[in-house]
Amino acid sequence: MSTPPSPVNPNLPPDHVTVFIDGNELAAPKGSMIIQAADKAGIPIPRFCYHDKLPIAANCRMCLVEVEKMPKPAPACATPVMDGMKIATRSDKALKSQRNVMEFLLINHPLDCPICDQGGECELQDLSLGYGRSVSRFVERKRVVADEDMGPLVASDMTRCIQCTRCVRFTADIAGTYELGGMQRGENLQIGTFDGKPLTTELSGNVIDVCPVGALTNKVFRFKARPWELTAKPSLGYHDALGSNLFHHVRRGEILRSVPRDNEPVNECWISDRDRYAHEGLYAEDRAHVPLVRDGDGFREASWDEALAKAAHILRDNAADDLGILVHPSTSNEEGALLARLADALGTGNLDHRIGQLDLSDGAQAAAFAMPVAELEQAQAIVVVGSNIRYEVPLLHQRLRKAARRGAKIHVVNPVDFDFAFAIASKRIVPPSQLASALAQVDLGDAANVAVIVGAVAENSAHASAIRQAAADFAAARNAKLCRIPQGANALGLSKHGVLPTSRDAQSMLREQRSAYVIYGIEPGLDFADQHAALKALGSAQVVAFSQFACESTRRVADVILPIGALPEIEATLTNLEGKPQSTAVAGKLPGQARPGWRVLRALATELSLPGFEFTDLAGLRAGISPKAILAAPGKPAVQGGNGLEVAVSQAIYRVDAVVRRAQALQVHPLTTGARVVLNAIDATAAGLAEGAMAKLGNGVGTGTLQVVVDDRVAPGCVWIESGYGATAPLAASAKVEVVRA
Repeated sequence: MSTPPSPVNPNLPPDHVTVFIDGNELAAPKGSMIIQAADKAGIPIPRFCYHDKLPIAANCRMCLVEVEKMPKPAPACATPVMDGMKIATRSDKALKSQRNVMEFLLINHPLDCPICDQGGECELQDLSLGYGRSVSRFVERKRVVADEDMGPLVASDMTRCIQCTRCVRFTADIAGTYELGGMQRGENLQIGTFDGKPLTTELSGNVIDVCPVGALTNKVFRFKARPWELTAKPSLGYHDALGSNLFHHVRRGEILRSVPRDNEPVNECWISDRDRYAHEGLYAEDRAHVPLVRDGDGFREASWDEALAKAAHILRDNAADDLGILVHPSTSNEEGALLARLADALGTGNLDHRIGQLDLSDGAQAAAFAMPVAELEQAQAIVVVGSNIRYEVPLLHQRLRKAARRGAKIHVVNPVDFDFAFAIASKRIVPPSQLASALAQVDLGDAANVAVIVGAVAENSAHASAIRQAAADFAAARNAKLCRIPQGANALGLSKHGVLPTSRDAQSMLREQRSAYVIYGIEPGLDFADQHAALKALGSAQVVAFSQFACESTRRVADVILPIGALPEIEATLTNLEGKPQSTAVAGKLPGQARPGWRVLRALATELSLPGFEFTDLAGLRAGISPKAILAAPGKPAVQGGNGLEVAVSQAIYRVDAVVRRAQALQVHPLTTGARVVLNAIDATAAGLAEGAMAKLGNGVGTGTLQVVVDDRVAPGCVWIESGYGATAPLAASAKVEVVRA
């Protein structure tokens, strides 16, 4: 029996080996590839198909290197390291191989760099400078590939494709939708969707980032600017609670595109389409540019002095308990702290950011995840309760997919059998009133590392307090980590900075009408859980609106509209679902006379002669604020009576807030289905409803006329609607609805 060879470096851990790359002695983990060892050491190896987040394909062969005792050049991305291996990345043999591959890849490439949107940040362009020939030896006719329509977000020029298959691997292994694939063979290989339909994954924009050439580009950004004209500004995704890190690319104060900013514990190197394309909504026609004051039945433009004087008059005459302050849950920490300070100075305990939640009878507020997002990948079992998590927090869903691929058992308790891109170990599809009892029946077996994730369908329902209690009990009984998704991009930060009621919560101050309200960053017609109560209360009171948009619903209720900046236009801090504060820089230019919200709040407080607003800049503001512990006053239980079918409400993925609703590309996306009511075939037959028919539904307070979709994924005994549409808003606040007329 032969003795195994002694390691080159016996001082290394047993799971590492010694390799020599270009004469440099390196330690590399066993099983890793040459390219990974080189990248760790900062030794460049050219590549196209390799991406450290994607499975290895070894398609392009651009990473060929010379390995001692190997007769042929070896692909660095697919050759495992071995102890004592000697590798040359810049030898004559390696360079000749790399140059030959580059020449081969350029045979059919159109060489249309001057008109290609990828120009200036193209990997093929960069590498051809070092490895390409100035003149091609191939004079044959180049192949041409017909472009297919991949939807409103991604533009394709597949003649430029070099068949690296990064996009194919992304949709298969990261997104889990398997929408892209290769058809035919050899030089006839074409990448596309098999059925010719648009991409529907909520992460489709990432294929633009992984594409090393100009085959897949940003359709919204197409032909607008060159990369070298743009300035990158660090910012955050503010349309869900994850807080994805990104860059806004800006030219002359206009945000032209958004791209991922690497942050491994949060979003890795990806962003959702919602965060990538939402900036388009900043430039909507109804953007608030100047202060507006009510003049009869309409509005007129006013100076800041006049508008602030009008707002101060309203607040001075309606202070203390007569005043309600309602705040959008994506408001920054700085603005939230000032709003809490304003409420204290005016003597009101009617302050709340939980405007989308119906049942706050338990005084619930946002809490940080008990398990970090990155650690969810290592969980043995995960229970998802009341969440369409794929559309609620797309990159959290992607983490769950990674966990499932590693062997985690994922259990689902939902009123609708939502589509997920991973295998489900067990599912319980029941009406919202039964979610709590169904959760108790979930069998986790002997799983040790368990997470319970509670989402928007549960948190915003009329049965939320019971579900939250059941989730807490379940987690305690099974030693699981409870992860309640905060309902808003900065709900956790606002809770920590005291934007919570000591008197009336959001629903109570609307149902028990106050004489005046401050609404901050809210689109009144679509952002409230109980739309009927909100519009009724606001319509009969005096309202000061701090708003990014002078939309129709704001004009309907406001007496003063003060234009403020959206998050990409201000310097701010948000706290994500892990409790991590993250900062943004100013990217876009504020429109017209709009100002950062903190400046407007300071000016209003000065007009009111209130203490605590003496700072002069953002640094002074931040120095004077700190976390503020508030025990939120419990609200009244949501109305759960009535007859008919139970209502399950989920967030429409591209209708979550005012900015997203105005992003035109997202509004024509296949995932934006429009207002509709979905119900089980049993209930549809009983109500005399057919697929595609229009039905009028009511809840005793309001009615909505919606198109009927029959889908057995919906639990019998309930209907499913999506929030964010005017047509569904009257029905979203109730526990049950009846079919008024089929």
